[in-house]
Amino acid sequence: MKATIKIYDTLRAKKVDFEPLKDGKVGIYVCGPTVYDSAHLGHGRSAVSFDLIRRYFIYRGYQVNYVSNYTDIDDKMIDRAKKDGITVEELSKRVIPIYARDYGNLGVMIPDVQPRATVYVPEMVELIKRLEKDGFTYVLDDGVYYEIGKFKEYGKLSKQKLEDLKVGARIQVKDNKKSPYDFVLWKFKKEGEPFWPSPWGDGRPGWHIECSAMTWKNLGERFDIHGGGLDLTFPHHECEIAQSEPVFGKGSFAKYWLHNGFINVDNEKMSKSLGNFFTLKEIFEKYDPKVVRFMFLQTHYRNPVNFSNVLLDQAKAGLARLHDFVRTINNLLELAEDGDVSKNLEAAIKVAQANFEAAMDDDFDTSGGLGAVFEFVKEINVMMSRAKLNRQELAYVLDFLAMVDKVLGVVFVEVAKLDTDVEHLIVEREKARKSRDFKRSDEIRDELLKKGIVLEDTPQGTIWKRT
Repeated sequence: MKATIKIYDTLRAKKVDFEPLKDGKVGIYVCGPTVYDSAHLGHGRSAVSFDLIRRYFIYRGYQVNYVSNYTDIDDKMIDRAKKDGITVEELSKRVIPIYARDYGNLGVMIPDVQPRATVYVPEMVELIKRLEKDGFTYVLDDGVYYEIGKFKEYGKLSKQKLEDLKVGARIQVKDNKKSPYDFVLWKFKKEGEPFWPSPWGDGRPGWHIECSAMTWKNLGERFDIHGGGLDLTFPHHECEIAQSEPVFGKGSFAKYWLHNGFINVDNEKMSKSLGNFFTLKEIFEKYDPKVVRFMFLQTHYRNPVNFSNVLLDQAKAGLARLHDFVRTINNLLELAEDGDVSKNLEAAIKVAQANFEAAMDDDFDTSGGLGAVFEFVKEINVMMSRAKLNRQELAYVLDFLAMVDKVLGVVFVEVAKLDTDVEHLIVEREKARKSRDFKRSDEIRDELLKKGIVLEDTPQGTIWKRT
């Protein structure tokens, strides 16, 4: 029997016990980026949030089918392609590798399926035909529209009533629509724009219909979790429900809805219009991507991240402590002798694992999960200050960290090997210390420091760190 994971479901507006549609399996769809420009911090926040969620389901023994798309046709794509003097297809081929690179640097696992919207146009046409048959559509001079007045539950996800809504930037204003909130399903072609054939005339799909088609073909009419940024709740996810339920039946589509919080800068939502916009590439030029991932994990995925260099510096310092600990354990492992694992260490790992899982089972609380890891590190440091840990105990510590890092993805880094001359100096210094030649020992320590190597003499032996 699998542990109970509690998740905050946006639709129900509360935490609920996660109960998969199929025992031991989880189908997840996360709205991916529109690939007209480079990945920014908001993209990274969402990608890391749902990567963490995916990883934890795997940790808990679930078989996960994770789908996240690329939107490679919409108004922004067309406008940018025209500006750059290239085709929309050429633009997507240029930008998609940027996302793959930046997400890879953040440690985000590649989705099991990564559909591009343009591949699923026939399925979009099929959905629109079904909606038309059931009386949910009407045609204007520029395209086929969805009549939201026909779907009585419109607004149930975002908890908004139509009469209380205000037309905003994400709502297309058009005088002859039956309602300002009716949205386009199919846009008739314009000169110089990509187009596909349809029963209503050549054109291209609207944004909302794309995800309904891609979820349907890759996860079925009913699946477990639909995720994305909080800004997608309305209108995008609201419209997806309105499109899908009339076709597949009430209660179809996503069983649970999860949304990650915004990136704020000085307590304002990050946006290009405010001039507080940062791409991942820009951040990676100053900070290691693992630091950025760690920064995201320090805040619960549903809460906003108030981004600043101070926050990144704090994350860098915290992650350095963790990496120093791992490096110390690895160094001591080379010096340690064989032995049995003590009852105290077994108990410490058991408690740490229980605390980590308790936090993560509570709606993927990475802040609490990281707290359990750092408390464990503190306890092991106390143990090592009192007595040497043997080889088996040190390995046991690393095994635990490796287990939780399958979820966190920040604990371990690839450590560059020492130069041969540095290794020889460390060996020579150890000999000098044993022979009580402290003058030579200090000389070697200073020489290594100039090379960026700090030596630390511990009860377990001498270990090294990079400055």
